[in-house]
Amino acid sequence: MGFLDLFVVALMPVLKVLLITGLGLFLALDRIDLLGANARHYMNNLVFYLFGPALVVSQLGETITFQSLSTLWFMPVNILLTFIIGSLLAWILIKITKTPPHLQGLVIGCCSAGNLGNLLLILVPAVCMESNSPFGDSTICSTNGTTYASLSMAVGAIYIWTYVYIIMRIYSDKSAEDTDTNQSISDSESYKALLLSRKNSGPSGCSKEDELPVTISEEKLTVMEKIFQPVKKLTAKINLKMVFAPATIAAICGFIIGTVSPIRTLMIGDSAPLRVIDSSASLLGEATIPCMTLIVGSNLLRGLRKSGVSVSVVAGIVAVRNIFLPIIGIGIVKAAHHLGMVESDSLYQFILLLQYALPPAMTVGVIAQLFEAGEGECSVIMLWSYALSALSLTLWSTFYMWLLQ
Repeated sequence: MGFLDLFVVALMPVLKVLLITGLGLFLALDRIDLLGANARHYMNNLVFYLFGPALVVSQLGETITFQSLSTLWFMPVNILLTFIIGSLLAWILIKITKTPPHLQGLVIGCCSAGNLGNLLLILVPAVCMESNSPFGDSTICSTNGTTYASLSMAVGAIYIWTYVYIIMRIYSDKSAEDTDTNQSISDSESYKALLLSRKNSGPSGCSKEDELPVTISEEKLTVMEKIFQPVKKLTAKINLKMVFAPATIAAICGFIIGTVSPIRTLMIGDSAPLRVIDSSASLLGEATIPCMTLIVGSNLLRGLRKSGVSVSVVAGIVAVRNIFLPIIGIGIVKAAHHLGMVESDSLYQFILLLQYALPPAMTVGVIAQLFEAGEGECSVIMLWSYALSALSLTLWSTFYMWLLQ
């Protein structure tokens, strides 16, 4: 296929996403208010607890087998690499732009965590359904593509609620400690000035009660306590409730259904006795993609009403996610294919490459709200990232399909 034909194939799914995203933004306007704060909250809960897990468990259960596991093992490694490389690029960005302390965790989160579930679940099946798709039969392509995207969503959720959550919490705690330290220094200086004034005004100087409190050194920790103290601090920062989110539990169930033969025989297939359970889950899962797209659009409305983040920080995040990470991703996926870690499945390689070119995950905004660290600035970052990703995703998707021909 020519480059122009591939461009049209890549453009159509992005246009569909833009149209539905724009509809979500329109429905969230105050005059319309069909997707106001309460409606978004309830719809997000439906997607998070019901629609999304139903899609994951149905798709993984139908397509995952022991044989396919030998092909998919590299995807969790690839996703982890996107997080690590994105974090390193974010650290460089922070040093260059001199990002304020309270926004540093947000910058790292936006650069490291891509939208590994929602957009892939939207884009990949849409690309497969195009008549000129380079990935073969549309039905097989759509089924396999949704499976890969569902696995990507589950693995991405685990990494976001461990890796990104811990980093953003550490930076949030550090920013709070710096604020408390500055306040303590200010209070200490005021206290010293008060004592000095008392000494100068009083006839016999200041009493013992007026002396500055002496800091008593803590007792020495044992060797074992010193070893396990960092581990305890790390585990204390992990939110296990969010690590085992409904999508993660659904992925585990999907793996069990797909790989355990007796369970698979009972639930999967036209003659399976319990096939109605899989059919019902699949029916619920079909609501995931349109609902998620509407939510993305409605959330972007907040970015139009917020400001306070520098242009250099926003431009840096956009450059990391839309330029540097995709270029690095090409080298990693090609090297993995050359070393035999990734098989010659063009659709699978296409998704591995796309994982480096996605805009920031919306979950980063949720974590920012939890720690009250830059939630307003996050809306601005998301607005510009998703607006510009419409062009960048189209171009990178076109280039990836051309590269994999």
